[in-house]
Amino acid sequence: MSSLHRISESEFERIVRGIVEDRETIIKHNPIGTREEILLWMLSASLFSYLSLSELETPCFSGSVDADTYREAIGFILKNRKESEFDHAKYLNEFVNV
Repeated sequence: MSSLHRISESEFERIVRGIVEDRETIIKHNPIGTREEILLWMLSASLFSYLSLSELETPCFSGSVDADTYREAIGFILKNRKESEFDHAKYLNEFVNV
C-alpha cells in the first residue's frame, strides 16, 4: 500500500455535501443508473482522488453494480483511512431519494 492518506469526518461530510449540492449537474452528465447510484459513484471517484489511491487499492467491480455495491466499496475505501472513527453510512443516506 502506498503512503496512507486519511480523511476526517468533517472533510468526508464536506465532500458528501458538495455532491448533494451539485447533484443535478452530476446526474445530468452521468445518466446511467439510479440517482443514488450516480451520486455514490461520484463519491467513490472523489475518494479515489482525495485519498490518492493506487490502482491496486481501488475496488474492482464485476457484473452489475447497484447502490449496495457502491456502499460496500466506499466502506472498503474508508477502512483504515479515517482519521478517527465515524459512521460514514449516515452520510451516504443523504443520496437516497434525492
